[in-house]
Amino acid sequence: MNRYVHARSDDATAEESLRGFERFPAWMWRNSVVLDFAGWLREHNDDITGGERSKAGFYGLDLYSLHRSIHEVISSLERIDPAAASRARERYACFDHRSADDGQAYGFAAAYGAGQSCEREVVEQLVDLQRHALEYARRDGLLAEDELFYTEQNARVVRAAEKYYRTMFGGRVSSWNLRDRHMVETLEALADHLSRRRGSPAKIVVWAHNSHVGDARATEAAARGEVTIGQLVRERHPGDCRLIGFTTYTGTVTAADDWGGPAERKRVRPALSESIEELHHEVGEKEFLLSFGTAPRVAEVLRKARLERAIGVIYRPQTERRSHYFQTRVSEQFDAVIHIDETRAVEPLERTAGWEEGEPPETYPFAV
Repeated sequence: MNRYVHARSDDATAEESLRGFERFPAWMWRNSVVLDFAGWLREHNDDITGGERSKAGFYGLDLYSLHRSIHEVISSLERIDPAAASRARERYACFDHRSADDGQAYGFAAAYGAGQSCEREVVEQLVDLQRHALEYARRDGLLAEDELFYTEQNARVVRAAEKYYRTMFGGRVSSWNLRDRHMVETLEALADHLSRRRGSPAKIVVWAHNSHVGDARATEAAARGEVTIGQLVRERHPGDCRLIGFTTYTGTVTAADDWGGPAERKRVRPALSESIEELHHEVGEKEFLLSFGTAPRVAEVLRKARLERAIGVIYRPQTERRSHYFQTRVSEQFDAVIHIDETRAVEPLERTAGWEEGEPPETYPFAV
């Protein structure tokens, strides 16, 4: 998609640029909102006359793309250094005896001693790539600076993903922290890369879930030892970042019952009493923004611990209190909050019958 918005890909349409999003939850990116955004970014960049450095891009931070990233590293090296590609293929073959499910089968086997750990191989590959980076960068016309950065970041993803899938079976906190720290490291590497190219500090918007964007120190996650993107960025770049959260009271959401399940259009239950969402609902406005830096009285009121709802790609309304609510001090968790009282589910580009039908009302079949 980044290549598409810079007019550097073979994709003829924005929809084609999104076809790489294949694994669960594909609808999180392959939806009508991102499709429109990709088209808007392309038009925006096409209208810019200040050169490539002034154009906007679209980048990923997460580490789930283990097998896709392996493929991208090898493909890039095949174009510029076939011998290095052969070495990479041999190292990454360590994963071949496990199913290509983006790592869970590998992680389970490696964590419990039922299979080989590929840690040494992925570190060796990253070091090999970094050792030859300057040589590749000097090959005029063979590997652009962006492509070199892209290849190295994919090698970093493989390294982080390998460790993530091994640790995810040993404890939630260690795998959560590894993932968020990886995303922040990627963010900082991207900021450095873009700033060097532009000759001035890059401006970046990070689109992530509230549970990642918010500062963990203001939530019950801190008691479990968890960190978040928002916390780490605040600590490393005080004064140069703003954390913005979203809340909603009711509406619909596209989500699955379980990880790997089909996308469904689910009704969001009205927020629980004593929650921040209910408090925002009582304001009586359809949507509004709270900026705590300019509203000290509001900030003081919202320092009190309240429930906050977190709905991600999985939504289980039957166990909502246990599955989706946690305690937080909202005005310390975020710098600002946008409340949309009734939200509408994102529309997947591939609609299933289950999504089209949506959930039946709770009173079905009696309609009372």
